[in-house]
Amino acid sequence: MSDVIIYHNPKCGTSRNTLALIRNAGIEPQVIEYLATPPDRDTLRSLIERAGLTVRQALREKGTPFQELGLYDASLTDDALLDAMLAHPILINRPFVVTPTGVRLCRPSELVLDILEQPQRGPFTKEDGEVVIDEHGKRVR
Repeated sequence: MSDVIIYHNPKCGTSRNTLALIRNAGIEPQVIEYLATPPDRDTLRSLIERAGLTVRQALREKGTPFQELGLYDASLTDDALLDAMLAHPILINRPFVVTPTGVRLCRPSELVLDILEQPQRGPFTKEDGEVVIDEHGKRVR
């Protein structure tokens, strides 16, 4: 079992790029498709806290029932937001990646490089054509 975990949505380009960067480092992570297998409340809260985020920062708005559920209401508690995220996992922003070095919400995908212990094995270009790792194995930005 890998010591790297990605909470992944295969329909999300950022999530696919993040997974590809992990694999470009020679790591085969544990892939959790969180829409099918969402984390439990304690795990979700821990991911958010360990990533240094607030619950609201881990909430996804685009392509979700965010507006319909009234989640823009600033008076909602963290527990209310977590309840919504657990009831509608699409509200969980992605991808969260867990490594021995830390936890990150990898938006943009290259944030995963900050918590991978292994270097990239070769050049890497995102799906949109943006070069992240050059031909010398150096991070472009």
